[in-house]
Order: sequence, then structure tokens, then C-alpha cells
Amino acid sequence: MADFEKISLALQKGKAKEVTEMVEAAIAEGVSAEEILNKGLMSGMNIIGEKFKNNEVYVPEVLIAARAMNQGAALLKELLIEDGVKATGKVVLGTVKGDLHDIGKNLVRMMMEGKGLEVVDLGTDVSAQKFLDAAKEHDAKVVACSALLTTTMKEMANVVKAFEDAGLRDETTIMIGGAPVTQNYCDSIGADIYTADAASAATAALGIFVK
Repeated sequence: MADFEKISLALQKGKAKEVTEMVEAAIAEGVSAEEILNKGLMSGMNIIGEKFKNNEVYVPEVLIAARAMNQGAALLKELLIEDGVKATGKVVLGTVKGDLHDIGKNLVRMMMEGKGLEVVDLGTDVSAQKFLDAAKEHDAKVVACSALLTTTMKEMANVVKAFEDAGLRDETTIMIGGAPVTQNYCDSIGADIYTADAASAATAALGIFVK
């Protein structure tokens, strides 16, 4: 039978080829795609997330683990759809207008996807209106905004206001993060959740959908 522990360990080490081969073997054995995803891939990514949070691994290790995760998950995508397995929840993510930094945002996306969330990544330099339009289009209940500059984090307040003006504030959870962002700033603009790192952001987002 499929060895989920081996899949998890290979993913943590970023061994994409091994992960792919083991996922293919598990599929051939008739193991359900959901089981491979949860017990093998997501289990490994969650461990990497915790290690990253505790400064036991760093950005390069997270990136190669995420690449292995994505290659394994790509093999499961069609099977999960056939089995009717839906993502736990949907998140719209982006770096705010005027800010072109994306490493932090990309880490958050990888961690969130590792938790089984579907992420609509809008990229960088995203206006409040774009966040609003994407949330409506994708029926996303969570919007996550990133900023790395003190000058651009003010745009986060505009995102909150855009959702208020559209009458969608009560049904949308707005998460914010990035180097200059603090809990005090989150409270001052009326956002819902501030997290200090990518792993915490993914855990908090998952907590919104899984009560």
C-alpha cells in the first residue's frame, strides 16, 4: 500500500521526482486522490509550514517543497474533481496597489494551498476595486492583502472601505500581513485578521472555513 509517510518526507526535502513517482504508484494501486492529498502531500506541507514558522527552515526550502507539492497535486487534480472533492474554501490573495513585492504573498499562497484551500492569486499592485471584483466573481469569503512598504499598506484601508461601500463587509473576512503591518494597524482600519507569517496566515484562513 501507499506509504504516506514516505511521500510526506520526500515532499519536505523538495524531491519532486520522488513525490511524483510515489503519487503515481499510489494512484495505480487505487488509493483515493483525497487520501493521497491529505495524508501525503498536505501532511508534508503542514510540517514545512510549522518548521518555517519556527525558523527551522527558510524560504528556499519552502519553495522547493511547494514545487514538489504542486507537481504531486497536479496528478491528483482531475481525480479529485471526478470524486467530487471540493476545496475547503476559496481565498482571493494579492499584494496591494503600488507594491510589487511578491515573495511573501507567494509563500502565503503555497501554505494556503497546502492546507487544501483554493487560492485566486491576483498578483501584485492590486487595487481595492480589483480585490472587490475578484471576491464577487469567485464568490470568495476571504480576502488576503499583503504589503511590504509602509507607504502601500495604507491601501489596505481602501480595501476594507471598498467592501463596506459595496455592502459586502459583513460576509467577507479581510486578512492582512507583511513586514510593516501590525495588529494595531489591523484594528485601526477595521480588518479582521493580522498574521505575522505565511504559516499562521494559512492556519487562520483554514480556521475561517473549518469551525
